[in-house]
Amino acid sequence: MELTINGIEYAFRWCPAGTFVMGSPKNEANRRNDEEQRRVGLSHGFWMLETEVTQAMWASVMGNNPSKFKGMKLPVEQVSWNDCQEFIKQLNELKAAPAGFKFSLPTEAQWEYACRAGTMTAYSFGNTLSEYQANFEMTPFGMNERQTKAVGSYPANAWGLKDMHGNVWEWCLDWYGDYPSGAVTDPTGASSRLSRVHRGGSWLGRARQCRSADRHCNGPEFRASFFGVRISLVRAE
Repeated sequence: MELTINGIEYAFRWCPAGTFVMGSPKNEANRRNDEEQRRVGLSHGFWMLETEVTQAMWASVMGNNPSKFKGMKLPVEQVSWNDCQEFIKQLNELKAAPAGFKFSLPTEAQWEYACRAGTMTAYSFGNTLSEYQANFEMTPFGMNERQTKAVGSYPANAWGLKDMHGNVWEWCLDWYGDYPSGAVTDPTGASSRLSRVHRGGSWLGRARQCRSADRHCNGPEFRASFFGVRISLVRAE
């Protein structure tokens, strides 16, 4: 589905309702202790932006471009969780969402479900990640030569979503916290904590941080040149 908002095209991909195993198996390389597996059900389908939010999208709504690496097709970065919530508020006030839907950050469960696109491997492309599949740091000595790449520069996953691995970290709606034990439906994370979840890795991080199950968090006011955002369209309540 494509929407045109303030003259800029937004392409969305459909993620159907379903269940999946969230987290990583104990034998996955580079697994973190906070990735305990559990079965998660998502009772409603949702639309996910095909790429990360671009600087063109952000500037056309917010009237500014905070990014370090300038380029209208590059992902917006140096945006905090709070900044992203303001962007989403402005989008919703434009009433550009289809009937019955609203713009939102994806929940952590929605993000991993969309990233996996039916896979159970470390990445949506398998158990390894190459420089031809994502923008991430290959060596600890090359970081000064790297930066963000134009969105959509790498292959899409099975559901048509691009750059779910690497390029910029993507903020999720949830507060960071331990996964609850047992199966859950439509989880929304911890009720209140100090940090918000971000997913997907970045141009500055190693491949292990780009894994589908990898979890990290920062305070909602944190900004950096490797932090961006991807929005979703969810059912309006």
